[in-house]
Amino acid sequence: MEADAPLRVALGGFGAIGKSVARALDRGIEGLSLAAVSARDIQRAERVIASFAHPVPILPLQELSEHAEIVVECAPAALLREIAEPALRRGRRLIVLSAGALLDNLDLVDLARRSGGRVHVPSGALLGLDAILAAAEGGIRSVRMITRKPPRGLMGAPYLEAHGIDLAAFGEARRVFSGTAREAARGFPANLNVAAALALAGIGPDRTTVEIWADPALASNCHEIAVESDAARFSMRIENVPSAENPKTGRLVALSVIAALKKLKSPFLIGT
Repeated sequence: MEADAPLRVALGGFGAIGKSVARALDRGIEGLSLAAVSARDIQRAERVIASFAHPVPILPLQELSEHAEIVVECAPAALLREIAEPALRRGRRLIVLSAGALLDNLDLVDLARRSGGRVHVPSGALLGLDAILAAAEGGIRSVRMITRKPPRGLMGAPYLEAHGIDLAAFGEARRVFSGTAREAARGFPANLNVAAALALAGIGPDRTTVEIWADPALASNCHEIAVESDAARFSMRIENVPSAENPKTGRLVALSVIAALKKLKSPFLIGT
């Protein structure tokens, strides 16, 4: 590939996040081009892609890395390895949104190290990861996160089903989970990737503590984080507008991926 040729990007997943990122790439991001997508509903994906200025092929997950230097994983967590392994074996850069699944598949980082690939977890719906990464260099004593979501944003979580928790019966805010980030990621694989990203940036999934509240009065997904470290004591709060297509994720997630992609070729970088 010529040095000035754009980096090709393939999207493993074409839901709310994948479509938003694909549209941004189709409109144009300097130094990047959309090369391919993978979708569960191929006919629906074909209708969307037909409206693009530069239509691209719809490929099986395993073939994406054959057509791109960058592969974005934005699929259900169970498909992480199916997307990641072929990409990393080829030495590709892999952008992972299913950070919760990554906690139980950290051997993928070893694969990236051996093959010359790279695993990148973007900030997603979280804030302050730069500060946590910096604080971790000096030592962090504790990280605590409290997540509050409308009940519909938590529906179908394995933890709730295993414990017989019926969110539809809630008339007021109720705590539905308290534990470690690792436990939260396993129990809420479509909802708590933010907890996994926070843990990976800071003191790990078994020392990062998480509370999850279902609150029928809320219209947004709220995350509060408190950090005690040698360098600083800080707290953060963010309220994310849920995606209209998928209330389990926030609109900010797709924008975070777009920002991360732009960074890859930008001559001017801000933040750690």
